[in-house]
Amino acid sequence: MNRRAPNYHPGLMSDMYHPDSAYVSWRTGYNGLTTFDLYTRTAPFGGTYMLVAGLEAALEFVQAFRYSDKELEFLARIRDYDASFLDELAQTRFTGEILALPEGSIAFPNEPIMRVTAPFREAILLEAGLLQSMGLSTLIATKASRIVYAAEKGRTRRVAEFAFRRAQEPMTVARASYIGGCASTSLLNAAYEYRLPATGTVPHALIEMFPTEEESFYAIAEAYNRYTLLLDTYDARAAIHKAIEVALRTQETMGHTLAAVRLDSGDLASDSIYIREQLDKAGLHSVRILASGDLDEWKISELLEAGATIDSFGIGTTLGYGAGSVERGIAGGSLGTVYKEVWYVDESGTEYPKMKIAGAKSTWPGKKEIYRHPNWEEDVIQLSHEPHPEGYQRLLRPVVRNGEIIPGSLPPLSEIRELAQQNLEALPARYRALAPEQPYPVRFSDGLQSLRKQAARLIGVDLD
Repeated sequence: MNRRAPNYHPGLMSDMYHPDSAYVSWRTGYNGLTTFDLYTRTAPFGGTYMLVAGLEAALEFVQAFRYSDKELEFLARIRDYDASFLDELAQTRFTGEILALPEGSIAFPNEPIMRVTAPFREAILLEAGLLQSMGLSTLIATKASRIVYAAEKGRTRRVAEFAFRRAQEPMTVARASYIGGCASTSLLNAAYEYRLPATGTVPHALIEMFPTEEESFYAIAEAYNRYTLLLDTYDARAAIHKAIEVALRTQETMGHTLAAVRLDSGDLASDSIYIREQLDKAGLHSVRILASGDLDEWKISELLEAGATIDSFGIGTTLGYGAGSVERGIAGGSLGTVYKEVWYVDESGTEYPKMKIAGAKSTWPGKKEIYRHPNWEEDVIQLSHEPHPEGYQRLLRPVVRNGEIIPGSLPPLSEIRELAQQNLEALPARYRALAPEQPYPVRFSDGLQSLRKQAARLIGVDLD
Protein backbone atom coordinates (compact mmCIF):
# COMPACT_ATOMS: atom_id res chain seq x y z
CA MET A 1 0.00 0.00 0.00
CA ASN A 2 1.36 3.40 -0.93
CA ARG A 3 0.58 5.10 2.35
CA ARG A 4 1.61 8.55 1.20
CA ALA A 5 -0.40 8.57 -2.01
CA PRO A 6 -3.24 11.10 -2.16
CA ASN A 7 -5.72 8.29 -2.90
CA TYR A 8 -4.82 6.27 0.19
CA HIS A 9 -7.91 5.73 2.32
CA PRO A 10 -7.11 3.45 5.30
CA GLY A 11 -10.74 2.73 6.11
CA LEU A 12 -11.31 1.47 2.57
CA MET A 13 -8.24 -0.74 2.52
CA SER A 14 -10.40 -3.79 2.98
CA ASP A 15 -12.40 -6.21 0.92
CA MET A 16 -16.13 -5.65 0.60
CA TYR A 17 -16.94 -8.51 2.92
CA HIS A 18 -15.15 -6.91 5.88
CA PRO A 19 -17.58 -4.03 6.45
CA ASP A 20 -20.36 -6.43 5.51
CA SER A 21 -19.20 -8.78 8.29
CA ALA A 22 -18.91 -5.88 10.69
CA TYR A 23 -22.49 -4.91 9.85
CA VAL A 24 -23.82 -8.38 10.68
CA SER A 25 -21.83 -8.24 13.94
CA TRP A 26 -23.39 -4.87 14.70
CA ARG A 27 -26.94 -6.02 13.92
CA THR A 28 -26.67 -9.16 16.04
CA GLY A 29 -24.70 -7.66 18.92
CA TYR A 30 -21.84 -10.15 18.63
CA ASN A 31 -18.71 -8.07 19.19
CA GLY A 32 -16.77 -9.93 21.84
CA LEU A 33 -13.02 -9.84 22.28
CA THR A 34 -11.66 -11.93 19.43
CA THR A 35 -8.18 -13.23 18.69
CA PHE A 36 -6.94 -13.78 15.15
CA ASP A 37 -3.72 -15.48 14.03
CA LEU A 38 -1.93 -14.28 10.90
CA TYR A 39 0.27 -17.00 9.39
CA THR A 40 1.01 -19.05 6.31
CA ARG A 41 0.51 -22.76 5.81
CA THR A 42 3.54 -23.34 3.59
CA ALA A 43 6.92 -21.73 3.05
CA PRO A 44 7.40 -20.04 -0.34
CA PHE A 45 9.66 -21.11 -3.22
CA GLY A 46 9.94 -24.73 -2.07
CA GLY A 47 11.94 -23.67 1.00
CA THR A 48 11.44 -24.16 4.71
CA TYR A 49 11.31 -20.65 6.16
CA MET A 50 10.01 -17.11 5.89
CA LEU A 51 12.02 -13.99 6.68
CA VAL A 52 9.48 -11.75 8.39
CA ALA A 53 9.08 -8.19 7.12
CA GLY A 54 6.32 -5.61 6.83
CA LEU A 55 5.51 -5.00 10.50
CA GLU A 56 6.22 -1.28 10.27
CA ALA A 57 3.78 -0.89 7.37
CA ALA A 58 1.21 -3.03 9.15
CA LEU A 59 1.32 -0.95 12.31
CA GLU A 60 1.21 2.29 10.34
CA PHE A 61 -1.98 0.96 8.75
CA VAL A 62 -3.44 0.06 12.15
CA GLN A 63 -2.72 3.53 13.53
CA ALA A 64 -4.13 5.26 10.43
CA PHE A 65 -7.29 3.15 10.21
CA ARG A 66 -10.44 5.28 10.31
CA TYR A 67 -13.31 6.38 8.09
CA SER A 68 -13.63 9.92 6.79
CA ASP A 69 -17.01 11.49 6.08
CA LYS A 70 -16.50 11.02 2.33
CA GLU A 71 -15.62 7.36 2.79
CA LEU A 72 -18.74 6.78 4.84
CA GLU A 73 -20.79 8.50 2.16
CA PHE A 74 -19.25 6.11 -0.34
CA LEU A 75 -20.15 3.07 1.79
CA ALA A 76 -23.71 4.35 2.13
CA ARG A 77 -24.00 4.57 -1.67
CA ILE A 78 -22.85 1.03 -2.35
CA ARG A 79 -24.57 -0.73 0.56
CA ASP A 80 -27.82 -0.07 2.43
CA TYR A 81 -26.19 0.08 5.86
CA ASP A 82 -28.15 1.45 8.80
CA ALA A 83 -27.15 5.04 9.55
CA SER A 84 -26.36 4.14 13.17
CA PHE A 85 -23.82 1.56 11.97
CA LEU A 86 -22.12 4.21 9.85
CA ASP A 87 -22.07 6.48 12.89
CA GLU A 88 -20.21 3.76 14.77
CA LEU A 89 -17.73 3.34 11.92
CA ALA A 90 -17.02 7.05 12.08
CA GLN A 91 -15.75 6.56 15.64
CA THR A 92 -13.96 3.26 15.03
CA ARG A 93 -10.30 3.12 16.00
CA PHE A 94 -8.21 0.10 16.87
CA THR A 95 -8.21 -0.34 20.66
CA GLY A 96 -6.80 -3.84 21.00
CA GLU A 97 -3.43 -5.53 21.33
CA ILE A 98 -1.07 -7.01 18.77
CA LEU A 99 1.80 -9.40 19.27
CA ALA A 100 4.12 -10.07 16.35
CA LEU A 101 7.44 -11.52 15.32
CA PRO A 102 9.92 -8.65 14.94
CA GLU A 103 10.92 -7.80 11.40
CA GLY A 104 14.01 -9.81 10.54
CA SER A 105 12.78 -12.90 12.41
CA ILE A 106 12.71 -16.37 10.90
CA ALA A 107 9.26 -18.00 10.84
CA PHE A 108 8.04 -21.39 9.72
CA PRO A 109 4.67 -22.61 8.39
CA ASN A 110 1.69 -22.52 10.77
CA GLU A 111 3.45 -20.21 13.23
CA PRO A 112 1.53 -17.00 13.99
CA ILE A 113 3.56 -14.16 12.55
CA MET A 114 1.07 -11.84 14.20
CA ARG A 115 -1.60 -12.27 16.90
CA VAL A 116 -4.39 -9.69 17.01
CA THR A 117 -6.87 -9.37 19.88
CA ALA A 118 -9.64 -6.76 19.75
CA PRO A 119 -13.43 -6.42 19.61
CA PHE A 120 -14.56 -8.47 16.63
CA ARG A 121 -15.50 -5.54 14.40
CA GLU A 122 -12.16 -3.81 14.87
CA ALA A 123 -10.19 -6.97 14.23
CA ILE A 124 -12.13 -8.06 11.15
CA LEU A 125 -11.92 -4.65 9.47
CA LEU A 126 -8.10 -4.79 9.65
CA GLU A 127 -7.76 -8.25 8.10
CA ALA A 128 -6.95 -7.43 4.47
CA GLY A 129 -4.61 -4.55 5.25
CA LEU A 130 -2.60 -6.63 7.69
CA LEU A 131 -2.41 -9.58 5.30
CA GLN A 132 -1.24 -7.35 2.47
CA SER A 133 1.36 -5.52 4.56
CA MET A 134 2.89 -8.60 6.13
CA GLY A 135 2.43 -10.98 3.20
CA LEU A 136 4.09 -9.00 0.43
CA SER A 137 7.05 -7.78 2.47
CA THR A 138 7.73 -11.22 3.93
CA LEU A 139 7.52 -12.79 0.48
CA ILE A 140 10.05 -10.35 -0.99
CA ALA A 141 12.41 -10.45 2.00
CA THR A 142 12.42 -14.24 1.83
CA LYS A 143 13.06 -14.18 -1.92
CA ALA A 144 15.93 -11.73 -1.47
CA SER A 145 17.49 -13.86 1.26
CA ARG A 146 17.42 -16.90 -1.01
CA ILE A 147 18.99 -15.00 -3.90
CA VAL A 148 21.73 -13.62 -1.67
CA TYR A 149 22.35 -17.11 -0.27
CA ALA A 150 22.74 -18.53 -3.76
CA ALA A 151 25.04 -15.68 -4.80
CA GLU A 152 27.31 -16.06 -1.79
CA LYS A 153 28.19 -19.66 -2.53
CA GLY A 154 31.91 -19.95 -1.84
CA ARG A 155 32.49 -16.21 -1.31
CA THR A 156 30.71 -12.91 -0.83
CA ARG A 157 28.98 -11.56 -3.93
CA ARG A 158 26.84 -8.46 -3.76
CA VAL A 159 23.25 -8.49 -4.96
CA ALA A 160 21.65 -5.26 -6.14
CA GLU A 161 17.86 -4.86 -6.34
CA PHE A 162 16.90 -3.62 -9.83
CA ALA A 163 13.15 -4.29 -9.56
CA PHE A 164 11.50 -0.87 -9.82
CA ARG A 165 10.18 -1.06 -13.37
CA ARG A 166 8.43 -4.40 -12.81
CA ALA A 167 7.75 -4.43 -9.08
CA GLN A 168 4.22 -4.73 -7.72
CA GLU A 169 5.01 -2.18 -5.00
CA PRO A 170 8.47 -0.72 -5.69
CA MET A 171 9.04 0.94 -2.31
CA THR A 172 7.96 -2.17 -0.43
CA VAL A 173 10.17 -4.32 -2.64
CA ALA A 174 13.22 -2.10 -2.11
CA ARG A 175 12.80 -2.06 1.66
CA ALA A 176 12.10 -5.79 2.00
CA SER A 177 14.95 -6.68 -0.37
CA TYR A 178 17.36 -4.72 1.80
CA ILE A 179 16.16 -6.62 4.88
CA GLY A 180 16.73 -9.84 2.94
CA GLY A 181 20.35 -8.95 2.25
CA CYS A 182 20.46 -6.96 -0.98
CA ALA A 183 23.28 -4.42 -0.85
CA SER A 184 21.61 -1.60 -2.77
CA THR A 185 18.64 -0.46 -4.83
CA SER A 186 18.33 1.14 -8.24
CA LEU A 187 15.25 3.11 -7.15
CA LEU A 188 16.31 6.60 -6.11
CA ASN A 189 13.06 7.27 -4.26
CA ALA A 190 13.71 4.23 -2.04
CA ALA A 191 17.35 5.22 -1.55
CA TYR A 192 16.18 8.67 -0.43
CA GLU A 193 13.32 7.48 1.78
CA TYR A 194 15.12 4.59 3.48
CA ARG A 195 18.72 5.84 3.25
CA LEU A 196 19.81 2.90 1.13
CA PRO A 197 22.86 2.72 -1.13
CA ALA A 198 21.83 3.52 -4.72
CA THR A 199 23.52 1.74 -7.61
CA GLY A 200 23.03 1.41 -11.35
CA THR A 201 24.84 0.98 -14.64
CA VAL A 202 23.78 2.24 -18.08
CA PRO A 203 21.06 1.12 -20.51
CA HIS A 204 21.54 -0.33 -23.97
CA ALA A 205 19.89 2.80 -25.36
CA LEU A 206 22.84 4.91 -24.27
CA ILE A 207 25.28 2.62 -26.07
CA GLU A 208 23.11 2.59 -29.19
CA MET A 209 22.85 6.39 -29.25
CA PHE A 210 26.47 6.71 -30.36
CA PRO A 211 27.73 5.88 -33.88
CA THR A 212 30.07 3.22 -32.48
CA GLU A 213 30.38 1.21 -29.30
CA GLU A 214 33.87 2.64 -28.72
CA GLU A 215 32.53 6.19 -28.74
CA SER A 216 29.87 5.32 -26.17
CA PHE A 217 32.48 3.70 -23.94
CA TYR A 218 34.74 6.75 -24.14
CA ALA A 219 31.84 9.10 -23.39
CA ILE A 220 30.94 7.12 -20.26
CA ALA A 221 34.56 6.78 -19.15
CA GLU A 222 35.18 10.50 -19.55
CA ALA A 223 32.03 11.45 -17.63
CA TYR A 224 32.73 9.61 -14.38
CA ASN A 225 35.67 9.00 -12.09
CA ARG A 226 34.47 5.41 -11.59
CA TYR A 227 32.22 3.88 -14.18
CA THR A 228 30.59 0.67 -15.42
CA LEU A 229 30.34 -0.43 -19.05
CA LEU A 230 27.56 -2.56 -20.52
CA LEU A 231 29.04 -5.20 -22.82
CA ASP A 232 26.24 -7.14 -24.45
CA THR A 233 24.59 -4.54 -26.71
CA TYR A 234 26.17 -6.16 -29.80
CA ASP A 235 28.82 -8.78 -28.98
CA ALA A 236 30.09 -9.12 -25.42
CA ARG A 237 33.36 -10.83 -26.35
CA ALA A 238 34.24 -8.16 -28.87
CA ALA A 239 33.10 -5.42 -26.51
CA ILE A 240 35.44 -6.43 -23.70
CA HIS A 241 38.47 -5.67 -25.85
CA LYS A 242 37.09 -2.20 -26.62
CA ALA A 243 36.31 -1.71 -22.94
CA ILE A 244 39.85 -2.65 -21.95
CA GLU A 245 41.33 -0.22 -24.48
CA VAL A 246 39.11 2.58 -23.18
CA ALA A 247 39.87 1.69 -19.55
CA LEU A 248 43.62 1.72 -20.00
CA ARG A 249 43.65 4.94 -21.97
CA THR A 250 41.31 6.92 -19.71
CA GLN A 251 43.09 5.62 -16.63
CA GLU A 252 46.33 7.02 -18.01
CA THR A 253 45.00 10.31 -19.37
CA MET A 254 42.29 11.17 -16.83
CA GLY A 255 42.77 8.90 -13.84
CA HIS A 256 39.26 7.47 -14.31
CA THR A 257 38.72 3.86 -13.27
CA LEU A 258 36.68 1.08 -14.84
CA ALA A 259 34.94 -0.34 -11.78
CA ALA A 260 32.79 -3.03 -13.42
CA VAL A 261 31.39 -4.46 -16.62
CA ARG A 262 27.86 -5.78 -16.95
CA LEU A 263 26.41 -8.71 -18.87
CA ASP A 264 22.65 -8.78 -19.36
CA SER A 265 22.19 -11.56 -21.90
CA GLY A 266 23.91 -14.37 -23.76
CA ASP A 267 25.85 -17.27 -22.29
CA LEU A 268 26.63 -15.63 -18.97
CA ALA A 269 28.82 -18.45 -17.68
CA SER A 270 31.17 -18.84 -20.64
CA ASP A 271 31.17 -15.14 -21.49
CA SER A 272 32.08 -14.21 -17.92
CA ILE A 273 34.98 -16.68 -17.96
CA TYR A 274 36.29 -15.21 -21.21
CA ILE A 275 35.87 -11.63 -19.98
CA ARG A 276 37.65 -12.38 -16.70
CA GLU A 277 40.58 -13.85 -18.63
CA GLN A 278 40.86 -10.74 -20.82
CA LEU A 279 40.61 -8.35 -17.88
CA ASP A 280 43.29 -10.23 -15.96
CA LYS A 281 45.60 -10.33 -18.98
CA ALA A 282 45.29 -6.54 -19.17
CA GLY A 283 46.09 -6.17 -15.49
CA LEU A 284 42.56 -5.06 -14.66
CA HIS A 285 42.16 -7.51 -11.81
CA SER A 286 39.98 -5.23 -9.71
CA VAL A 287 37.29 -4.80 -12.38
CA ARG A 288 34.16 -6.65 -11.27
CA ILE A 289 31.80 -8.56 -13.54
CA LEU A 290 28.13 -7.86 -12.88
CA ALA A 291 25.39 -10.10 -14.32
CA SER A 292 21.69 -9.38 -14.74
CA GLY A 293 18.83 -10.55 -16.96
CA ASP A 294 15.87 -12.39 -15.37
CA LEU A 295 18.07 -14.17 -12.84
CA ASP A 296 16.84 -15.88 -9.69
CA GLU A 297 18.33 -18.06 -6.97
CA TRP A 298 18.23 -21.23 -9.08
CA LYS A 299 19.81 -19.65 -12.16
CA ILE A 300 22.50 -18.01 -10.05
CA SER A 301 23.29 -21.35 -8.44
CA GLU A 302 23.54 -23.00 -11.87
CA LEU A 303 25.82 -20.24 -13.16
CA LEU A 304 28.22 -20.57 -10.26
CA GLU A 305 28.23 -24.35 -10.51
CA ALA A 306 29.15 -23.92 -14.19
CA GLY A 307 32.20 -21.89 -13.15
CA ALA A 308 30.89 -18.41 -13.98
CA THR A 309 33.32 -15.71 -12.84
CA ILE A 310 30.63 -13.27 -11.76
CA ASP A 311 31.27 -10.93 -8.84
CA SER A 312 27.82 -9.44 -8.30
CA PHE A 313 24.27 -9.71 -9.53
CA GLY A 314 21.51 -7.26 -10.38
CA ILE A 315 18.08 -8.79 -9.81
CA GLY A 316 14.92 -7.18 -11.13
CA THR A 317 11.85 -9.03 -12.36
CA THR A 318 12.00 -12.19 -10.25
CA LEU A 319 12.58 -10.17 -7.09
CA GLY A 320 10.05 -7.49 -7.93
CA TYR A 321 7.10 -9.84 -7.67
CA GLY A 322 8.56 -12.73 -5.69
CA ALA A 323 8.57 -15.10 -8.64
CA GLY A 324 8.71 -18.86 -8.37
CA SER A 325 10.04 -21.07 -11.14
CA VAL A 326 7.88 -22.38 -13.97
CA GLU A 327 10.66 -24.76 -15.04
CA ARG A 328 10.78 -26.32 -11.59
CA GLY A 329 7.05 -26.25 -10.92
CA ILE A 330 7.53 -23.93 -7.94
CA ALA A 331 4.83 -21.37 -7.29
CA GLY A 332 5.56 -17.75 -6.42
CA GLY A 333 4.02 -14.32 -6.53
CA SER A 334 2.14 -14.62 -3.23
CA LEU A 335 2.90 -15.83 0.27
CA GLY A 336 -0.60 -17.13 0.90
CA THR A 337 -0.96 -15.57 4.35
CA VAL A 338 -4.22 -16.19 6.19
CA TYR A 339 -5.96 -14.47 9.12
CA LYS A 340 -8.00 -16.88 11.20
CA GLU A 341 -10.20 -16.50 14.26
CA VAL A 342 -8.89 -18.67 17.10
CA TRP A 343 -10.46 -17.38 20.35
CA TYR A 344 -13.61 -15.51 21.35
CA VAL A 345 -14.76 -13.99 24.65
CA ASP A 346 -18.42 -12.99 24.72
CA GLU A 347 -19.94 -10.09 26.58
CA SER A 348 -20.49 -12.26 29.70
CA GLY A 349 -16.81 -13.21 29.81
CA THR A 350 -17.30 -16.78 28.61
CA GLU A 351 -14.37 -17.95 26.48
CA TYR A 352 -14.66 -20.10 23.36
CA PRO A 353 -11.94 -21.72 21.26
CA LYS A 354 -12.56 -21.15 17.56
CA MET A 355 -11.43 -23.29 14.65
CA LYS A 356 -12.15 -24.14 11.05
CA ILE A 357 -12.23 -27.77 9.92
CA ALA A 358 -11.41 -28.11 6.24
CA GLY A 359 -8.76 -30.74 5.64
CA ALA A 360 -5.38 -29.13 5.02
CA LYS A 361 -6.96 -25.72 5.68
CA SER A 362 -8.09 -26.64 9.19
CA THR A 363 -6.96 -24.21 11.87
CA TRP A 364 -5.63 -24.44 15.43
CA PRO A 365 -7.66 -22.71 18.17
CA GLY A 366 -6.44 -20.72 21.14
CA LYS A 367 -4.22 -17.77 22.02
CA LYS A 368 -0.74 -19.00 21.20
CA GLU A 369 2.92 -18.40 21.85
CA ILE A 370 5.91 -19.69 19.88
CA TYR A 371 9.11 -20.87 21.54
CA ARG A 372 12.36 -21.79 19.77
CA HIS A 373 15.04 -24.20 20.91
CA PRO A 374 18.35 -22.32 21.34
CA ASN A 375 20.08 -24.67 18.88
CA TRP A 376 17.27 -24.58 16.31
CA GLU A 377 16.27 -28.16 17.09
CA GLU A 378 12.56 -27.31 17.02
CA ASP A 379 9.90 -24.65 17.53
CA VAL A 380 6.97 -25.25 19.86
CA ILE A 381 3.56 -23.66 19.29
CA GLN A 382 1.61 -23.73 22.53
CA LEU A 383 -1.18 -22.02 24.39
CA SER A 384 -0.27 -18.72 26.01
CA HIS A 385 -0.98 -20.00 29.52
CA GLU A 386 1.21 -23.09 29.21
CA PRO A 387 4.60 -22.97 30.98
CA HIS A 388 7.54 -21.49 29.08
CA PRO A 389 9.77 -24.40 27.92
CA GLU A 390 13.03 -24.13 29.82
CA GLY A 391 15.83 -22.58 27.79
CA TYR A 392 13.62 -21.84 24.77
CA GLN A 393 13.26 -18.33 23.32
CA ARG A 394 9.86 -16.66 23.20
CA LEU A 395 9.33 -15.30 19.67
CA LEU A 396 6.15 -13.20 19.71
CA ARG A 397 6.60 -9.69 21.07
CA PRO A 398 3.93 -7.18 22.18
CA VAL A 399 3.89 -4.31 19.67
CA VAL A 400 0.49 -2.66 20.23
CA ARG A 401 -1.30 -2.25 23.56
CA ASN A 402 -4.65 -0.49 24.01
CA GLY A 403 -4.47 0.57 20.38
CA GLU A 404 -1.10 2.33 20.75
CA ILE A 405 2.26 1.23 19.33
CA ILE A 406 4.59 0.24 22.16
CA PRO A 407 7.79 2.34 22.11
CA GLY A 408 10.71 0.46 20.63
CA SER A 409 8.53 -1.83 18.51
CA LEU A 410 9.68 -0.24 15.24
CA PRO A 411 13.50 -0.15 15.17
CA PRO A 412 15.49 1.54 12.40
CA LEU A 413 15.80 -0.32 9.10
CA SER A 414 19.53 -0.80 9.67
CA GLU A 415 18.82 -2.72 12.89
CA ILE A 416 16.14 -4.82 11.19
CA ARG A 417 18.57 -5.77 8.44
CA GLU A 418 21.25 -6.64 11.01
CA LEU A 419 18.82 -8.86 12.94
CA ALA A 420 17.73 -10.56 9.71
CA GLN A 421 21.29 -11.36 8.71
CA GLN A 422 22.11 -12.67 12.18
CA ASN A 423 19.08 -14.96 12.09
CA LEU A 424 19.83 -16.20 8.59
CA GLU A 425 23.42 -16.91 9.61
CA ALA A 426 22.20 -18.87 12.65
CA LEU A 427 19.63 -20.88 10.68
CA PRO A 428 21.16 -24.34 10.06
CA ALA A 429 22.27 -24.74 6.44
CA ARG A 430 20.01 -27.74 5.87
CA TYR A 431 16.99 -25.49 6.41
CA ARG A 432 18.34 -22.62 4.34
CA ALA A 433 19.02 -24.78 1.29
CA LEU A 434 17.18 -23.85 -1.91
CA ALA A 435 15.77 -27.38 -2.09
CA PRO A 436 15.73 -28.67 1.50
CA GLU A 437 15.37 -32.38 2.14
CA GLN A 438 13.18 -31.95 5.21
CA PRO A 439 11.07 -29.24 6.83
CA TYR A 440 12.04 -27.52 10.04
CA PRO A 441 10.39 -29.31 12.99
CA VAL A 442 7.48 -27.36 14.45
CA ARG A 443 5.69 -29.10 17.31
CA PHE A 444 2.20 -28.40 18.63
CA SER A 445 2.04 -28.73 22.42
CA ASP A 446 -0.11 -31.32 24.17
CA GLY A 447 -2.29 -28.55 25.56
CA LEU A 448 -2.90 -27.12 22.11
CA GLN A 449 -3.74 -30.51 20.65
CA SER A 450 -6.15 -31.17 23.50
CA LEU A 451 -7.86 -27.79 22.97
CA ARG A 452 -8.20 -28.54 19.25
CA LYS A 453 -10.09 -31.74 20.02
CA GLN A 454 -12.26 -29.89 22.52
CA ALA A 455 -13.06 -27.14 20.00
CA ALA A 456 -13.95 -29.73 17.38
CA ARG A 457 -16.34 -31.49 19.75
CA LEU A 458 -18.07 -28.16 20.45
CA ILE A 459 -19.02 -27.99 16.76
CA GLY A 460 -19.93 -31.67 16.57
CA VAL A 461 -16.75 -33.10 15.05
CA ASP A 462 -14.65 -35.90 16.55
CA LEU A 463 -10.98 -35.66 15.50
CA ASP A 464 -10.02 -39.01 17.07
